[in-house]
Amino acid sequence: MKFAMFFMAEYGNMITVGCVATLLFLGGWTSPFGNLIPLPQNILVLALLPIFWFVLKVFSFLFLYVWVRGTLPRFRYDQLMNFGWCYLMPLAILNIVATSLWLAYK
Repeated sequence: MKFAMFFMAEYGNMITVGCVATLLFLGGWTSPFGNLIPLPQNILVLALLPIFWFVLKVFSFLFLYVWVRGTLPRFRYDQLMNFGWCYLMPLAILNIVATSLWLAYK
């Protein structure tokens, strides 16, 4: 039972992250086609269309999330720390220096 609760909490977290990512990065409930497709005149379709787009975007994000999680290897904590200190920290410092030089000589 404990495993089932952790499993359900993990998938609940995935759905929550999918909803937040859809709202922040994928345009939320708006159509990805903008005004290219004319809107129907039926009031029921107009009410359900934003829900359809939101759910479609959340499901596509969840598909990508599960796909990446299933195909990429899991790293140990020491591997992540080594990657962060040896590669990401110098890259971040280089990014700060390059941005400051760009702004100074712009």
